[in-house]
Amino acid sequence: MREPFPLRIVRNRVLPSERKTIIEGLLFVSDAPLKAERVAAVLDIERAEAQRLLLELVADFQSPARGFMLAEVAEGFQFRTRPEHADWYRRLGRQRTFRFSRAALETLAIIAYRQPVTRPEIEYLRGVDSGGVLKTLLDKRLVRILGKREIPGRPLLYGTTREFLEFFNLRDLTGLPTLKEFSEIAPETLEAASEHAGEVVVVDAGEGEE
Repeated sequence: MREPFPLRIVRNRVLPSERKTIIEGLLFVSDAPLKAERVAAVLDIERAEAQRLLLELVADFQSPARGFMLAEVAEGFQFRTRPEHADWYRRLGRQRTFRFSRAALETLAIIAYRQPVTRPEIEYLRGVDSGGVLKTLLDKRLVRILGKREIPGRPLLYGTTREFLEFFNLRDLTGLPTLKEFSEIAPETLEAASEHAGEVVVVDAGEGEE
């Protein structure tokens, strides 16, 4: 008599030959970068094996014949569209560019390199009020409130988010350029790079200034 379900499903086991295809599906449905630990838990395999399979998929999707790639971002793995195809995606009308103002870039850089940092510290370094810029970055979920500094007035502490890592295609904060390297980047180059990142990563985010 034929079994109603394949034996491997009844036993809740995954055949080694199926692991990569299942991981590919998990990556597709995940709404955030997927960590090797999570994959290992879902498939009931060792973390090292999950990491190996994920890196194999990264290599598989490096082919220019693929329409998207698998990247290591925010300490996990996530499918990304190819930056060189950004103009075609905009034609589809589903992707909006998030443009940074110079003020937002300056503020975000200060937070990224000096976190946790307070608003007075940001404004001291920039020399201008930064309340509006901070609100925009909070709304875009690029920065978050980490707590309060235990000094008179207890000002809020700000730091970057997982979305910040995703937006700039960073695996973790160690991927940031050094302050010296950052300071040597021409302003127009930095702004162009930020717009390019926004075009690739942010979908239906709306346009922002500040």
